[in-house]
Order: sequence, then C-alpha cells, then structure tokens
Amino acid sequence: MNGPPPPSSWSVEATDAFARAVGGTVLADPCGPTIAVGAAALPAGSAVAPLADLGLVAVGGDESLRFLHAQITNDVEHLVPGVARWGGYCSAKGRLQATFRYWRDPEAIRLVVARPLAQALARRLSMFVLRAKARVTDVSDGHALFGLLDRPAADAAAAALALQVPGADGASERAGAHLVGLPPLPGAVERPRWLLVVPASAAAETWAALARAAEPLSALAWRRTEVLAGIPRIVPGTFEQFVPQMINFESVDGVNFRKGCYPGQEVVARSQYLGKLKRRMFVGRGRGALPAPGDDVVPAAGGEACGRVVLAAPDGDGGFDLLFESQVAALEAGPVQVAGAVLEPGSLPYPLKAID
Repeated sequence: MNGPPPPSSWSVEATDAFARAVGGTVLADPCGPTIAVGAAALPAGSAVAPLADLGLVAVGGDESLRFLHAQITNDVEHLVPGVARWGGYCSAKGRLQATFRYWRDPEAIRLVVARPLAQALARRLSMFVLRAKARVTDVSDGHALFGLLDRPAADAAAAALALQVPGADGASERAGAHLVGLPPLPGAVERPRWLLVVPASAAAETWAALARAAEPLSALAWRRTEVLAGIPRIVPGTFEQFVPQMINFESVDGVNFRKGCYPGQEVVARSQYLGKLKRRMFVGRGRGALPAPGDDVVPAAGGEACGRVVLAAPDGDGGFDLLFESQVAALEAGPVQVAGAVLEPGSLPYPLKAID
C-alpha cells in the first residue's frame, strides 16, 4: 500500500444495500461508511449494530497458514479453529498499515479490517504470495457484519444461524456465518461483545432476528465500545502512523515476539527490547465536536503536537470518548487537548505489558 487508500475504496452499492437491509442511512465518516439506525447512545440492555465500516479479507489455500504467518505481527501457523486473535500488518519501517481480528475456519483465515483498507490490504498481501499455494481476496461486498452487545444478542444470533456462542477469544462457524468473540465492554459488570459475519444475502433476515432480541444501535455508538475496551483500529487517517507498541497493540496480544520475521519485525522488536517506550496509547474524554483519527493532540498549555487521535466515538450526551497516542512525558507534564477540547484522563481496562 503506497499511502492510504482513497475514501471511495469501498463499494458504495454493497454499503447502500446493507443500509437498506437494516432500514438505516449511510453517513460519511473517517473510519469508513457508517450506518445510522436505532439508538445513538449505549443502552442498558442488549444491542445490535450494523457495521458497514468493517470489511472482510479471506486468505485461503493449502499454504495459507505459512504464508500469512510470515506477513503479520501475530502467530498464524499454530492458529486452530475456534480461536480469534488480534493481528497487524506493518510497513518495512514497522508502521501499522492495518489492524484486524482474525480466525480460521475450514476454508480460509478471515481478517476483519477497517472497510476502507480491506481492498488495499488484500492487494498488498497478494503481491507476496509468489509461489505459495495461497490466495488473498477482499470478500467484503459478499458479507454483512454486525456488532453484538450482551448475551441475548449472541443467543439470538446462535439460534437464527445454528451457531455456538464463543468466549471472548473464540470463534464459531457454520454454513458461511461466523460468530467471533471480542474483549468485553468494561464496567462494574463487564458486558460481553461479539462480531457476527453473515453472507450479504442474509443481512435483512439476520437483522430481523437480532432486532427482536436486542435494541438496534448505530455504528457510531458501537464504536464507543471499541474505545472503552481500549482496542485500537487503524483507518486511513492513522495509516503508517504507529509502531504497534505506540498504540498498546502488544498489550492486547496483537504481537507475538517469539515468531519469525514479517515486514517491519526488526523495528517492532527494537521498540520492545531497546529501552523504555516513550509513546503510548491512552483513554480520554472531551466535550464538543468529534475528533477524527489522526487529529493532533497538543499540550493544553500550548506547544507542538505531542500525539494523535487513534479512535473516537460520541458518548450520546454532547461529549466523546477517545483513544489517543501521546508522548508519555507530555501527559505527565499536564493536560492535553484536541481541537480546543481539554481531555479528561480515563483508565485502560488492561495493564500495559512491560517493555524489556
């Protein structure tokens, strides 16, 4: 990928069809096509959101495990069916070009990636297939993705599609439908989350079954669950901006430091083993207009940019929650701001792994 793909890199026709299937409206968004439908704030009960801003890449063939293992930040050769992991694809300089949730089924390894990056990621990986018995395909147009919050939504999906409900690091598959575990939404009581992937032709029927058991939720409100769970997502605005550790990707088990080489591996390894990392990802809250991924984070007292927005979502009450990358020293020195909005510090739901 030579620079981030243009916003038109997804299929408008497929996105519009998905929106019609769920009775929603497509909105322009820096993270990709976003469907507005249902509640704009997280409900107390179970919810389901259509996720047109996510795409799907399939890597199949007899040597798909070996091929993909040599391309991404995490282990693939030892990936067994029923397990879901985080992974990333880096430039030669160790900068993330994509992050994704991936798992294996009998036909292929599936990667859920930001929709604007799916086609470019598939093309980039295909360049390195060479003689390997592997094939990489952007299959986003043929699928519809949903976010599920709380067990009633997952139970409805399982009943409608004859699937097993997996745990937070699991995946189940049947007849082209996939139910994939995600880190829970943190709180006094953690709330489980899942991704559901179905053929595009089944989107309307699936939505109808899910909406009977769970409250329809906008994609922007669902994105807030990603932010609060502390899970970064690379999108066009943050393309090649971060080494994995700068956005805590090793702390959510998205990097395996015992595996062999992959593009950018030497840079990622040096960041891990050659001293304290000076930049990290943090959680914050602000009031005002929603910042975009890649927007500058600056000291509230003034000065040059000390970081960038990773992912942000509205809180439904005139404010926003966000993940942002910053120099650690800048946060230790005082508050920071985005577009004039001073950020209240939040807490990550996981411990940061030590940098050796």
